[in-house]
Amino acid sequence: MSEKAPETTAVSVGDVVNGTIEHLAAYGAFVRLESGQKAMVHISELSHNYVKKVEDILEVGQKVSAKVIKIDDKGRIDLSIKALQVREPQPRPVNREDDFEKKLAGFMKFSDEKIADLNSKSKDPRGSKRRSTGGKK
Repeated sequence: MSEKAPETTAVSVGDVVNGTIEHLAAYGAFVRLESGQKAMVHISELSHNYVKKVEDILEVGQKVSAKVIKIDDKGRIDLSIKALQVREPQPRPVNREDDFEKKLAGFMKFSDEKIADLNSKSKDPRGSKRRSTGGKK
């Protein structure tokens, strides 16, 4: 009888496990746990930051630690690497006020141009109803 049979239940939700990346896919990575079990880390569980490609974070053969977040009724194990990471506060943009000022100045310029354009049309006695005069000027 195989020694792996009792270990299939050795992992439970909330456990921190170690393993090796065996395969990368567009949606996540497959991990071989030290117990011999296979688990998966979804791309959304790799980092608190946006991850465009799994390859940007992981590579085959890499050793990882992760937290077990789910075991479904078929015994599939879902892991989270980001659950073990300290979430750093998002740095505030240094020039946030400058960015706002630039956007506001751009809006004001566009708005002034629109108002000037509308005013010039309203002052034109013919308005925007310019029609062909049949060659007369």
